[in-house]
Order: sequence, then structure tokens, then C-alpha cells
Amino acid sequence: MNKLYASRRAGMTALFFGLLSAALAQTPGGTVSGEVKDAAGGPLEFATLLLVRATDSTLVKGEVSDAAGVYRIDGVGAGQYRIAATLVGYRKTFSEPFTLTAEKPGYTVPVLTVAQESRTLGEVKVTAKKPFIEQHPDKTVVNVENSIVATGGTALEVLEKAPGVVVDQQNDVLKLKGQQGVLVMIDGKPSYLSAAEVMNLLRNTPSSSVQSIELITKPSSRYDAAGNSGIINIRLKRNNTPGGTNGSFTLGGGYGRYPKATTGLTLNHRSGNLSLFGSYNYDFRKGWGSIDVLRWLGKGTDTTFTVRNLGYRPNEARSHVFKAGADYAFGSRTSLGLMVNGTLADNRAQINNSNLVYSPQGTLQSSTTFINTSSRNTERFVANVNFRHQFDSTGRVGGPRELTLDADYSRVNIDPYDLMTTRQYSAGGEPVGQPLLQRNTSPSEVTVRAAKLDYVHPFGKDAKLEAGWKSSYVTTDNNVLFENQNAGGWTGDPRRSNHFIYDETIHAAYVNGNRTLGPWTVQAGLRLEATDSRGNSITMNRIVDRQYVNLFPSLFVTRNLGKDHQLRYSYSRRIDRPSYFDLNPFIYVMDVYTYREGNPFLKPQYTNAFELAYTYKGESTVSLSYNRTTDVITQGLEQLGEQMRQTTVNLGLVHNYNLSLQFPLTITSWWNARQSVDVSTNIYNATYLGERLDRWGLGANFTTNHSFVLPHGLTAELSAFYNTPFTDGMFRGRGFGQFDFGAQKSLWNKRGTLRLNVTDPLLLNKFRGEVENALTHMRFTNRRESRTLRLTFTWNFGNSKIKVRQRKSGSEEEQRRIQ
Repeated sequence: MNKLYASRRAGMTALFFGLLSAALAQTPGGTVSGEVKDAAGGPLEFATLLLVRATDSTLVKGEVSDAAGVYRIDGVGAGQYRIAATLVGYRKTFSEPFTLTAEKPGYTVPVLTVAQESRTLGEVKVTAKKPFIEQHPDKTVVNVENSIVATGGTALEVLEKAPGVVVDQQNDVLKLKGQQGVLVMIDGKPSYLSAAEVMNLLRNTPSSSVQSIELITKPSSRYDAAGNSGIINIRLKRNNTPGGTNGSFTLGGGYGRYPKATTGLTLNHRSGNLSLFGSYNYDFRKGWGSIDVLRWLGKGTDTTFTVRNLGYRPNEARSHVFKAGADYAFGSRTSLGLMVNGTLADNRAQINNSNLVYSPQGTLQSSTTFINTSSRNTERFVANVNFRHQFDSTGRVGGPRELTLDADYSRVNIDPYDLMTTRQYSAGGEPVGQPLLQRNTSPSEVTVRAAKLDYVHPFGKDAKLEAGWKSSYVTTDNNVLFENQNAGGWTGDPRRSNHFIYDETIHAAYVNGNRTLGPWTVQAGLRLEATDSRGNSITMNRIVDRQYVNLFPSLFVTRNLGKDHQLRYSYSRRIDRPSYFDLNPFIYVMDVYTYREGNPFLKPQYTNAFELAYTYKGESTVSLSYNRTTDVITQGLEQLGEQMRQTTVNLGLVHNYNLSLQFPLTITSWWNARQSVDVSTNIYNATYLGERLDRWGLGANFTTNHSFVLPHGLTAELSAFYNTPFTDGMFRGRGFGQFDFGAQKSLWNKRGTLRLNVTDPLLLNKFRGEVENALTHMRFTNRRESRTLRLTFTWNFGNSKIKVRQRKSGSEEEQRRIQ
């Protein structure tokens, strides 16, 4: 194995230096940089900067300003140019003409001040703010921070409103463009959690702590190869302020059937070369959920009995989300940063299930009640050290060479406890036998150590090379103890207890090159990942060792078809490794007739993804994508006598097709909207439990977001989504959706903001579906407390112009897979 690994590593090294040598032959070019501000002198974030020829205003290149209002355009040839700055709600502003030559290839444009555009319609004054949803060439951004309808909710509730995202709360599944396998990251680093734990984390993350959510469906080779449907990156708040201190304070409350409350504080300070930042958010929410499941055994006239499960789950959650860090600049080209963040969550619930057993003729035969008083405490802590160095000044042709180094340490402790009481009754309601008392503890500890090195080397006006290395080492320890109560006290149940230890090491290297040739831009990359894993079930004396090496190529080709039209093609190969939770072979009791069991023999799934997209004026996009996934990781249901077994399995092959359309719409000068439509289908070529999974059907996701600027300093938003019925393998889902609306009032010269919003006022959001395969036949309806009324107040204080560096950490994938 060592010889094989060494030979593959030598081949990877030769490939890396071969591509590096090829990139060194590229032609040098020039750089245009500058800064854009608003009329008050503040940085103008996300402004579009267009480099146009001074003679005829022909578009050459474009760029978007960062949080500090700074922009840089690389790869510019000799000639006369101007910069045009545009942003919705602001007047288009041009710079004075300037000239680039071979002797003077770099130019810094004097600061561009862009005035706000306002129009008066009667008493209506039109101003602009960042839209709730923005479409960028490589991603979709959901701007949570200034959204009215997102205020007071959770990150998971915000995701439900995002285009192309489907939240399946019944099965704890996130889908992006009709596909599972989403990599969830926080501030550019993975959450290191399994799918179920990712959902819990998002439920415990108040929207008041979130700045934006990025949806990246086709990541480049610089990203980890994990996430076959793409990446969801959640960016937590961090204010941008030249020296001084600033911050914001938030206080809010709400009510549905039960109360909710949230509060948060964000602080930033900069003095000289030192920047400090920190934030803390506390969230309390009490809610409920319900489920109605009808399951029958057998087919048609062979049905032997029917079970109806009626469940009600009141729940209560308290969460603390914190983030702190410091950046120090050693001159203008070198900086060192330290960042810590974490989550402390305390979740409690009482699951009240009634299982009613009927004969084939519909006569009640018996009933069973199952009450589970559960708690789940989660402690998540992440520390990151980040170093960045630029080898050249910003005047270098093509931009500076840059090296970044990240080192991460993460620990997640999950401490669940379940106390279960089961009682049986006859058809007449009389107790049968003695109550059965059981309890379950399954503490998990996951430690992640990761480091990565990234290097960027521009080669003139038209080419750039990125290369890097990443190594991660993950250890997870999960000890499940299941006990039954009898006359002698609590005794262990060896069939349902298991001590499982999982170790995984991944080494990765990548190279990514970018070249512009006239109207064409080509980006190609290759990533190599070598995985060594060992799953050890100590209780069962079962060890599963795996070693595998994979190559993940990517290709992005862009063709500019004139000023307003752009055509893009992309291809990438990606992987999804099983979560640590799914690999653990322990049994978890869900009720008398249902249990869940892990599968230590799960294999990774691989996806080849293709996409063709057209963009009009950088705002409207239509795309057609195809994804081919092998060894699909999915949930399997199997009827074993009276009990249903849930597990995770690998299926043969699935073809995913997706058609996506996103476009803005200006209805009036004070009413703007953005719409999106995603139509997708999954077609399986697989067999499960002896039956073909050949059912398929189209499903669609519609979202619409409207913003209104009203008289007297009021603004309002309306957001809605609808998911049509769909078919996915053995599962058929029915349509569901909701709409939300809210209003906002700015106070005290925009220092204060008061927001009122209502979510799902008509209680439309209920998840319904059915499962049918082999002996498994089930219909269900799942509901939760989606209708709420919230009032939130935010106060901003201090200097609003402190500039702090936004950073990513070195970890890119591991945490999402933790249980």
C-alpha cells in the first residue's frame, strides 16, 4: 500500500510541476485598481466596476467591489480606458480617461464617489438597498442581514426561501437543485456535521447572527471535492469599519403557539495595524411538531395489518453562538490572524407517539403509546490561525503573488439522552402487561485537525495559476449505551449498545489555471485526494479499513457574446463520503415499530456534473445541468415483520437533470422583484430489495421575493416559495410552500431599525408524501410551528467605516459529516 501511495504521490507531484511550468509561459499584462465610495464617504460594497474603452465605451472587463469598496481588474492590455461604476439605486459614474502602456502597465484610479439616485412619486422617496437575493456569475447570494422577512428566524428558515433549495424537515435533508449531498460551510469552513446535525445547527443558528448565505453549485478545484450538489456557505456577521470602534445590538421576540426570543451583540475595533472583532447571539425558542403516518404490511388483498402513528412533539431550544478574532498587519503585504467560533446548544423535547394497529378490515386491534423525553446538548468549538503574505506590491503586472496558510483545530461534543416509556393497550383501551422503560445515551466526540496552503501566481494580463495542499485528520468516538429497566434496576442491552471509533486522514493537492483569450475565458483545474479510513466497532469486533486515491478535474469555459450576453460551460467531478453517523452500526429506537441502524460498509458516491448557462446583463440566468452519480448514498426502508428498519445504503446510479431560470423584475420605481424557477428530476438505474427503482417525475421549486420602498421611511418585503409534487426513487412528495411578509422603519438617522414580520400566516407549510417499495408502504404528513409573528429592534453604534479582513479557514469539508 505504501509503494502504491508513493507512486501516486510522485505522479501527482510531476503533474503539479508540469502545469506550473506551462503556466510560466503566459504573457504579462496590466492591472487597474481603485476604490468606490458613496456620497457620505463610506465604502460602496458590491458595486459593479466596468472597464470600458475610452474611445467607444466598449466593455473590456468587469469586477465587483469588496466590503471595503476596493476593486482590482487584472489582465488588461495597453490602451485608453475609463472605469464606470454602477449599482442599483445609484447614478452611473465614470472616471477620467487613463492610458496603459507596456512601460506603465498599472494604474490606480482616483476614488470614485457615486451619488445615490432618488426619485419622488408624490410622497414616495425611492432609495436602494442590497436585494434579498443577488445573482453572481459563480454563485447566488441570499443577503440575510438587511432582510425584513428573515428577521428573528433561524438560518434554516432563511434557507427555505433561497432559490433552488428544498428543506426536507421530515428526513433532515437539504437539497440543492433537486439533489442531496450539500456541503454546508460556515465562514468558508465546513460545519463538520452529519446531515441531521447540520439541520440541528441551522435550527440553532439565529438569523440575526447571519450576514449572507452563498449557494455555489459548481465549485472549482480549489474547494474540497465533497458535496456532489454544491456548497452552501453561511457567512456570520462581521461589521466593516479606517480606525475606531463600532458595533450593533439586537433584541427581538416573537410568538406562534409558543414564545421565542433573541438578542445579539457585534463589536469591531481597529487601532493602527491591529483589528479586533467579536459577536455573540443568544436564541430561545419553544415550538412544536406533529406527524401522522399510515403504514400497512403487505399488498392489496394480502395486507395483514395497518399501523397509524400519531405523534406530537413540543420542543424547546436554547443556543449561544459566538465568534471572536484578531488580525495584525505586518506592513502592507503580510498579515496574521486568529479566529475562534462556536455553538453551545441545549435542545429538549418530549415525543408523544400513539401507534394504532388495525386489521385489514379496518378494525382497531390494539394500541401502543411511546413517550420519549429527550435532551441533546451540543458543544462546538473551532480555532483557526491564518497567515497571508503578498510577495509583490499591488503595482505588479497582473497583481501580486500571494501565499496563505491556514491551520484549524475543531472539537464537537454531542451528548444525547433518551428516556423511553412504552405502554400497550387492548382494542378496548385496557392496559396489557407492564410498561417497558428504556434509556439510551450516545455521547460523541469528534476532533478535527486540518491545515492548508494556497498559492496564487498571476502571469500578466491574461493568466493566473492557483495551487495548494491540504491535510486533515479526523477522529470520532461514539459510545452508545442502551439499557432496559427490570426488577434489578437498569441492565444493558448488548444488541443495541455499541462503541464505535472512526479515524480518517485525507491528503489533497490541487492546481487551478485561468486564461483569457479575447472573448473567451478558460479555467481548468485538477484536484487529487488520498483517503485512508478505519472504522472500528469495538463491541461487535468489526473493523472496516479503506484506502483510495481519486482525481477530480474541473473545467469552466466562458464566452462573452457582446456587451450584455455571456455563455458559460462547466464540468466537475465530485465525491460524497458517508457521514460518521451513518457508518456507525448501532441501532436507535424511534418507536415500537420503527428503528434506525447504521451501515459500516457504505462506500463514497461520485458525481460527474455538467452545466450550460446563459446570462443576460449579469442579472438574468438560464441554465441546464446534468449530474450522473454512482453508488448513490440514500436512505433505505425495509419492512421486517412488524418493524420497519431505516438504514443508509448505496444504490447503483442516478441521473439528475435540472433547468434553472433566475431573473429580476422592476415593476415600478418603488417595487422590485426577483424570481427563480428550478425544474429537476432524478432517474434511478438501481434495484432495492429485489425491485427496480424506475419511477421518476418532474419537480419544480418556485421562489419570488419583492421589496417595496414606501413613504415616511418605511420599507417592506414579501417572500414566497412553492415546491411542486415530485418523485425521487421510492419516495413521492406532495407540493408545499409558504409566504412571509414584513415591514421596517429606520429611526434616529438610520442608527436604529425596527422590524415586524409574519411567517406562513395561513399555515401552508406541511410536508406530505408516500413511500412504496417491496413490502414498505407508507403515507405521512409532517407539520411544525411555521406561523409566527416577530418584532426586532437593532441599534448600530460607533464608527461605521472600520475595515476588517474577511478570512476563510483551512477546513473545507470534514465537519459536515460528524454525528
